[in-house]
Amino acid sequence: MGVRSDVVVIGAGQAGLSAAYGLRRAGLAPGSGFVVLDGEDGPGGAWRHRWPTLRVDRAHRIASLPGLPFEPADRTRPAAEIVPAYFDAYERVFDLQVRRPVRVSTVRSTGPDLHVETDAGTWTTRALINATGTWTRPFRPRYPGAETFRGRQLHTVDYNGPEEFAGRRVVVVGGGSSAVQLLMEIATVAAGTTWVTRRPPEFHDEPFGEEYGRAVVARVEERVRAGLPPQSVVSVTGLALTPEVRAAQAAGVLDRLPMFERITPDGVVWADGTSVAADVILWATGWRAALGHLAPLRLRGPGGGIAVDGTRVAADPRIHLVGYGPSASTIGANRAGQAAARDVVALLREPAAA
Repeated sequence: MGVRSDVVVIGAGQAGLSAAYGLRRAGLAPGSGFVVLDGEDGPGGAWRHRWPTLRVDRAHRIASLPGLPFEPADRTRPAAEIVPAYFDAYERVFDLQVRRPVRVSTVRSTGPDLHVETDAGTWTTRALINATGTWTRPFRPRYPGAETFRGRQLHTVDYNGPEEFAGRRVVVVGGGSSAVQLLMEIATVAAGTTWVTRRPPEFHDEPFGEEYGRAVVARVEERVRAGLPPQSVVSVTGLALTPEVRAAQAAGVLDRLPMFERITPDGVVWADGTSVAADVILWATGWRAALGHLAPLRLRGPGGGIAVDGTRVAADPRIHLVGYGPSASTIGANRAGQAAARDVVALLREPAAA
């Protein structure tokens, strides 16, 4: 049924390309050995959609892919231009032959094989490396009164730069690095900004060393091993106290308020009756893993997440999740992609189950 390939990789972002590199290094050929299916119109993964004011020198966590250093000549250029160009070069240098745009709808299991159904046909495979990331699943929390708001509500994925907020009163919701970056940009042109988070933000001026990094990854990994929905690595690391952040703190831009209770037609209100008028609510509230196409496999456990050991799904060793949980950073994605490739190659050497 469908086109046969020993391994199917879904997604050509950092994790997917790292996995494809590992499969290529192991001797698998594009096509019959492995295929990379990507839903985007061109290389770059989620970096294709980053806001135009996000420059390479201000973007966190851009790491080199294995085998080809990321060395842009001009780090002041937009990340949405430079990183996709780098991914494009990477695909060509290692002849990864990414198929795009191919949008995966469903993955089903039939005997020893998996069937990957897409808008470009069906692939039959013995192993699957899923690297679909989170960008296509923005998380927007529900708050009472949201439907009555007369202003504009948008998510980080909708952000195109600060100009559209000129003269507006803006409420930014979220405690991550994206919220801080966007808030600092918007504050330069807005009539007023309000920053709201569920928990008090934690700023760190200590360097993000290897020991601290291992501890952070271990905390996230503990959750996915237990089958719980993963926390993002960024949410555990806290916020970097850069010179720009210090300046914003001194200017009062990063004076944080706790979460409001409800939304009104003209703004937001807290439980004590305090209110803030707003023209725009920007939900910088993160993303969820894009795993809906795996639903027919019934991989989720009672904890609401998918139990993963390393990158291997505990309930089905044919399936690996990369860029998920502890590997949801560019460095982590590199390691996870190559680890998944090694495990999958070992699986292919085993006799197929009857």
